[in-house]
Amino acid sequence: MPKMKTNSGAKKRFALTGTGKIKRKHAFKSHILTKKTKKQKRNLTHFALIDRADKKNVRALLALR
Repeated sequence: MPKMKTNSGAKKRFALTGTGKIKRKHAFKSHILTKKTKKQKRNLTHFALIDRADKKNVRALLALR
C-alpha cells in the first residue's frame, strides 16, 4: 500500500507542538485591520489549539496515525 500524502494546504496551516497537540493560527488577521482595535489584533497574533471536534479530520489531512 502506498504512503499517505499530507494535504499541502493543511501542512501550511497547522503545526504540531512538542506534546503532539495541533496548533493553528487565528482567522481575521490578514486584511481590513484598520477597523480592528489594537487589543483585538494583538490577541489574534497568538496561536490556538484546534478544537477536539476537528482533531480527527485535521490528523487525517496531516497523514498522522
